[in-house]
Amino acid sequence: MYKSYHKKIVATTLFASVVFLGTACNASNDNNKNVKADTKIEKPSEFNGVPVVWPGETIEEIKPFVGPAKASVSETVKKKYDFNGKLIVDGGVYYPIVNGKTGAYAVNEAAHTTPFNKGKIATTNEQKVWDIDVMPDGTGLPEGSGSVEFGDEVYEEKCLSCHGDFGAGSGLYPRLTVGNAYEMHETLKLQRVAPDSDGPQRAFGSYWPYASTLWWYIKTGMPHQAPMSLTTEEVYGLAAYILHVNEMEIDGVEVDEEYVLDREKFLKIKMPNEDGFEPKINGPKGQDNAREYFNNPVNYGNGVRCMKDCFEGEPKVQKIAFALSNFNPPLSSERTMPEKKEDESSHPGKDAYSASCAVCHATDAMGAPAVGDKSAWEATLKKGLDTVISNTLNGVNGMPPRGGSSLSDDELKQVVDYMISESK
Repeated sequence: MYKSYHKKIVATTLFASVVFLGTACNASNDNNKNVKADTKIEKPSEFNGVPVVWPGETIEEIKPFVGPAKASVSETVKKKYDFNGKLIVDGGVYYPIVNGKTGAYAVNEAAHTTPFNKGKIATTNEQKVWDIDVMPDGTGLPEGSGSVEFGDEVYEEKCLSCHGDFGAGSGLYPRLTVGNAYEMHETLKLQRVAPDSDGPQRAFGSYWPYASTLWWYIKTGMPHQAPMSLTTEEVYGLAAYILHVNEMEIDGVEVDEEYVLDREKFLKIKMPNEDGFEPKINGPKGQDNAREYFNNPVNYGNGVRCMKDCFEGEPKVQKIAFALSNFNPPLSSERTMPEKKEDESSHPGKDAYSASCAVCHATDAMGAPAVGDKSAWEATLKKGLDTVISNTLNGVNGMPPRGGSSLSDDELKQVVDYMISESK
């Protein structure tokens, strides 16, 4: 969840669901203020049919799970736990197994009681091959270096066709920069309150919290048609180039055209929006932190846990100040698809090619034979049409099976026929 920079309205009361019941609950508020930490709690065994797992016997034992001690026991919030002792995010539902069912659904109870066979333990080498993450603390980041100048050359060759000149974006592919990262980060506070208002500008430099994701994603996912094909030096060079077009600094030094990025410098990168997200999910306690965060209503919304009778009187509805009405063409509630005009001259594989294959075959920038390139397709067809069809269905080199599409065998054959017919 992106952090709100606007003032939160925090109510003076907190949750009003299941409460801690104790000997002091029936006393006055003044007496409740003197409840001892070792007071034992009378604990209901279930709530709305769901078993309640309590994290302790006394207020002192329970306090770490529910936050600071309140003025009275009855104001302290009882939080729900699953059978593993983990907090259930407030508003969520945990269904226990009752009579062979969880809610309305039958379950295999044996699967919950029989030890799960996870297979053999992965070898050290297998773990090294599979563990390709790069973490914010530098875990997984290899030694190496690359310059902005070198990264520019790699970008021109392998990235420009999708991400545009200087990372400005092209078509459906994301832009990598919206200008100076530090200046654009300030736009994240903007809201569009008028039709021509400027809104938040989100790209790598202004929005991403950690640069480690940049390195990891380039290495494992780019270029689109050949992931994991870039060398460590190429990845460092591309990272340096992207930092450069975002006009960023590392340890007070501008990433200019002569800058050389290495592992030591990379670990000093401080992204402008590092503290712009909540809750904090990094580290081994990330999931627990998220549970604690979402179980405290003062962290989001208007600070009140409420499902009904939430306010007195009529609700105040915020009206749209600048409603758009001059739509061209006018808005319509018609839900039927327009009739498709049959074009006898249109090849049956053309539409599927445009939707699923043109991203790589429209040009030769992706390393695939471009539609319309006669010599490239002559060389491809020397392998035989059956081989071309087989490679299309099963994948070859950087091309995934079926080109990553869900087209049927017959549809893919029509696509191949269309590409060949357009390349004669």
